[in-house]
Amino acid sequence: MTPSASPKSEKLNFATKLAFGAGDMGTAITANLLVWFFLIFLTNVAGLGAGLAGSVVMVGKVWDAINDPMVGMLSDRTRSRWGRRLPWMVLGAIPLGISFFLMWVVPPLDKWALFSYYVVLALLFHIFYTVVNLPYAAMTPELTQDYDERTSLNSFRFAFSLGGALLSLILAQVIFAQLPGPEAQQYLVLGGICAVLAVLPVFVCVWGVRDRALAFETRRRAKTPTATMPFREQLRVAFRNRPFLYVIGIYLFSWLSVQLTAAIIPFFIATWMNLPSTAMAQVALTVQGTALIMLFPWSALSRRVGKKTVYYIGMILWIGVQAGLFFVQPDQVALLYFLAVLAGFGVSTAYLIPWSMIPDVVDLDELNTGERREGVFYSFMVLLQKIGLALGIFLVGQALGWAGYIESTAGQPAPVQPDSALLAIRLAIGPLPTLFLICGLVLAYFYPITREVHAEILLKLSERRRLAGEEAE
Repeated sequence: MTPSASPKSEKLNFATKLAFGAGDMGTAITANLLVWFFLIFLTNVAGLGAGLAGSVVMVGKVWDAINDPMVGMLSDRTRSRWGRRLPWMVLGAIPLGISFFLMWVVPPLDKWALFSYYVVLALLFHIFYTVVNLPYAAMTPELTQDYDERTSLNSFRFAFSLGGALLSLILAQVIFAQLPGPEAQQYLVLGGICAVLAVLPVFVCVWGVRDRALAFETRRRAKTPTATMPFREQLRVAFRNRPFLYVIGIYLFSWLSVQLTAAIIPFFIATWMNLPSTAMAQVALTVQGTALIMLFPWSALSRRVGKKTVYYIGMILWIGVQAGLFFVQPDQVALLYFLAVLAGFGVSTAYLIPWSMIPDVVDLDELNTGERREGVFYSFMVLLQKIGLALGIFLVGQALGWAGYIESTAGQPAPVQPDSALLAIRLAIGPLPTLFLICGLVLAYFYPITREVHAEILLKLSERRRLAGEEAE
């Protein structure tokens, strides 16, 4: 084998990519509704103060800091006739739907009991979210080792993810517009429908990828030992992987910008732009619809110019959008929608590129340690996604509380917000996400795994496995 040779990589067929993509649809539906509506639901429907509402999700992240890496490590060590990942997805799907539905119930409790109720439900939901979504994401490098095929696989994943997000917003708009009655009833119906839709795609994914996933598991058991390091040692090794640190930094800053903007935009539209509640879903649809459309062009461009260059282009566009949102005035509705379209270009790369980088990091880790720990690496990606969500909602809630935001009272007209609250909303949608995006752009510049570097990693792994096979014989 010559140094320029590349290891042979089997391409994935369309049906496998389609089934794998479906696996992210259900969790995307739940996560998207929480991003866009949960904070305003807690303040304007359940009646919690902005500070307490922002704390509900943040409290759950303290547990997630332990929950995500533990599930990742345990899924790496799982041995069953269904492999390492699929049993977790099957067992977690229905509890995920039930806990999500209960988050939209408003029980007749006093303020602190209500706060405790939502904290407990948030903890339960995020446990089951991890049990389903983390093993699912960790299958990515197991289905293909091809550098570009992984980007293609992730484009299918996030097409379903964004498709699910769009579906949840369309359902929200239809229910809010057509269903008479109090807002609490509208959210309850929305939560119930989306809870069912969150469960079904998980089983579609498991059924569609099972043969490919189990074939990989058979080969892995024959050639690569299961990770046996103690948990603390696994974390230490993972965080000594320099490309991994760059990827999680890129992802955290990108995703924090997404979640911060999504959490504040309902307040921006309602209190600054003075638009009706239906406009909130329309703006979200514009952003995520554009992001969905752009996934496949970005994937194709990545094959020509590389992942880093695609990320640069998307981030530069997105930085201009976030900075511009601070200056949008209430009568500039057309400009708002134009910026929403441009934002979709950048949001699309935030979904696609970091998740396409992490499988290459897993291969580098195997080269360095001789073990495969997809679950450990992906656990931190899922954890960062949820940290981004939690920090976004927490920062918005705290900032609004400090700025004197006045929560609504059921059955009463919306209160007039003070200038300090309006300024806080504009700062949270403009300068703050812009700063995070710039940080992610700087980290992407130093990310070292190019297509050529990854080909060399696979070549060395292939040679090591060949020699190990000869020794075994």
